[in-house]
Parts: sequence; structure tokens; C-alpha cells
Amino acid sequence: MPLNIVVMAAGKGTRMKSSLPKVLHKLAGRSLLQHVLSRTAALQAQARIVITGHGADQVEAAVAGAGIRFVRQEPQLGTGHAIQQTVPALEDGGSTLILSGDTPLISTPTTQALVEASHGARLVLLTIEYADPTGYGRIVRDGEAVKAIVEHKDATPEQRQIRECYTGIMAAPTEALKRWVGQLSNQNAQGEYYLTDIVAMAVAEGVPVVAVKTTDETEVLGVNSPSQLAHLERRFQRQQAEALMDAGVRLADPARFDLRGELQCGRDVDIDVNCVFEGKVSLGDGVRIGANCVIRNATIAAGARIHEFTHIDGEAAGVSVGEGALIGPFARLRPGAQLGAEVHIGNFVEVKNATLARGAKANHLAYLGDATVGERVNYGAGSITANYDGANKHRTTIGADVHVGSNCVLVAPVTLGDGATIGGGSTITKDVAPGQLAVARGRQTVISEWVRPVKKK
Repeated sequence: MPLNIVVMAAGKGTRMKSSLPKVLHKLAGRSLLQHVLSRTAALQAQARIVITGHGADQVEAAVAGAGIRFVRQEPQLGTGHAIQQTVPALEDGGSTLILSGDTPLISTPTTQALVEASHGARLVLLTIEYADPTGYGRIVRDGEAVKAIVEHKDATPEQRQIRECYTGIMAAPTEALKRWVGQLSNQNAQGEYYLTDIVAMAVAEGVPVVAVKTTDETEVLGVNSPSQLAHLERRFQRQQAEALMDAGVRLADPARFDLRGELQCGRDVDIDVNCVFEGKVSLGDGVRIGANCVIRNATIAAGARIHEFTHIDGEAAGVSVGEGALIGPFARLRPGAQLGAEVHIGNFVEVKNATLARGAKANHLAYLGDATVGERVNYGAGSITANYDGANKHRTTIGADVHVGSNCVLVAPVTLGDGATIGGGSTITKDVAPGQLAVARGRQTVISEWVRPVKKK
């Protein structure tokens, strides 16, 4: 049966007090609108339509992709007016699921339940019971059938006792929806077209109006202000933390944990406080992550230890850390860093687009960029690969068992053969053969009986 998914994303979001359209504000690293679209992708709709208005160019550019169509609502004259704009784009027959772009955590099972309940023949409303329903539209029933949605300001004292409320999400028979929105009137105090008015039309026509009730408040919470966004962020992060702990991950404090992407964990993984995971991250068995780490797009193999305050950002190229490796504290791994088993990267060491083989060590204050480093290399403090000539990047190749002394500059392209030794303070511009010692520095001069200058009075 044909399915249309319509996401309303035209509002300005005045209370956000931001130049960014409300639906593009981020929750757990993704825009509110992206959350809605990803959570409905499994429904395999024939048409996915996003209604834009305020900041339409930004919104459309942010989520443009295969299967998404855009309809503009200009000016914005209410929810009913928004759906009126979609009528020419709706696939005939079946049902239309209507969602809000600022309600990001609607679950896939709930949307599936709405579509199945509608089945092209019924108007289905998503509802929830609130302990304090003040301000929400009440669901007025006759047994199982819904007869009306009554706004709080219009409700009688008896109706205000009703705790079941409308969430703003519905599924409707497409052909009937087209007809109903064409009959909407804006004869009200706000001069707007309200989508909820179609409930009365359905009842009048004898079309069944039913409710699917959720008990999960988080999935129907909308975002209208920075405070609400922060509140929903913490709710969502707590959900993710609980799911990880249920799977066996040990979080030092689930209230101080942020997942802004996908995180896969093996057995016996430990994560300390204030860690942030973004993009796609995989942690093998027994991995330990110290406090205050940021890890983005990385694969960390079993037994590795990421010490405190380490920053790993793989971007598109990714970062991989081998089994039993020790990273940090205060280390930085950038895109293309590929570290083998038992590699040590210490404090204030940066690695970018470089491969380090098993047992290689750079324990402090060093830079390895565009390099291939062999097994058991010891890379001294203060040493760098000078990989950029001002126009192009060049590669440094360091063979197995090489020792690079402190404060060396390896000017790429250059190759150090297996077992070579580089004396401390050297600037190396030519290849060094296996087993050779290379020293390239000025001769030390000592001046006896030298007197240090004294400040003039």
C-alpha cells in the first residue's frame, strides 16, 4: 500500500533566538530533522516530503538526498496550510504519515504502528497521557473512538480533567486527507489553518478516528528553546548510556557520557567520565578509555588503552589503533593514523596519515606526518617529520629498529634504513642506509673564561 511521509520543517523557531533554522539545531551531533528522517527510513515510503519555509535554502541543502522532495510553505499560515502545500506531491492511495521536524526522537516502531493502524482507511492520532496536561489538546473519546481534539483554552472543566493529549503526529488516508485540508478554514483568532480541524471532518464523514498511545514521553518531546534542546539531549544520552550498560559496557558515570554517532563495543570495555564519541567508533574487547577523551571515526582494537585527554579524529580517512596499544595522555591522532599492536604514542604526540608497525614508540613531544614507521622504532622527544615543502606533502620512511634521537628534523622525502641511528639534534635531508649512524648538526664550541654581559646601570 502506498505511503507518504511528510515532515513539517517550515517554522522559524523564534524562541531558539538563533539565525539557524530550528530543525537544523543539533541533538547528539545530528540535526533534529536528520533524526526524524533517519528514524522513518525503514518505512520505505513511496514519497518523502519535507515542508520548508524559514531558512528553506539551508534546510534543503542540509538534508538533500535520494528520495526526498521539498515543498515550500510561504508564508507560514498554520499546520493545515503546510499540508495543503503538499497535496500535489502526495502519491495517490494508501496513507500519509505526518511528523514534525522538531520532534526528533520519534521511534520507528511507533511510526510503523501508526501506518499499520491507518491502513489507508482510518485517521490515526499519536497520543500520550500526561500527569499535568496543561496547555495540551485533549483527546475526547467515545469508547475507543476519538471524537475530537479540544484545545486547552477551549476545554470545559470536565474536559480539562482528561490526561490523554495529542502529540502533533498522525497518519491519515491520503485521499481523504487531500479532501479535508482543502476544506479547512482560517476563521479563528490566529487566522491560521489548523490540521487538527480534520478530526471533526473525519467524524462527520464516518471515517474511523483512533488513537495509538505511547508511554514514552521522550519520543514525543519537541524542541522550541535552547533549554528544551539541552533537556532532550540529556534524556537521549541517558537512553544511549543505559543501552550500552545493558550490553555490558562499564561507564564510570552515565550522566557524563556523550554519544553523537555510532559506538560498537566488545566485552569488558571501560569508559571514564566526560568522554565524547562521534561518527563511527568501534572499541574491541577490554579497551579502556580514560577521562575527557574525544574519539571520532576510529577503530580501537582489543586491549588498547586510551589515556586521559586524548583526541582522536579520523574524519573520512579513519584512525585505527592496534591491540594492546597505549595512547596518551594528551595525544592527538588525526586522519589516516594507522597504529599497529603495542604501539606507544605518548603525551603531546601528533600522528597524521602515518603507519606505525608493531612496538613502535613515540613517547612525548613529537610529530609524525605522512610517514611509514617500522617495528620497534624509538622516536625521540621533540622530533618531527618535515612533510610539507610549502606546496606538496612528501613521505618519510623509517625502517625497523631505527632509533631517532631527540629534537631531530626528518626532511621528507627521506628514508632511514633498518637499524639506523639518528643523533639527537640532527636535521636529516638525505637517505640513511641500514645500520648507519647519521649526525647532522653544528660542532659544539666552548669558550673558556667567557663573561656574561651585565645590564648597564
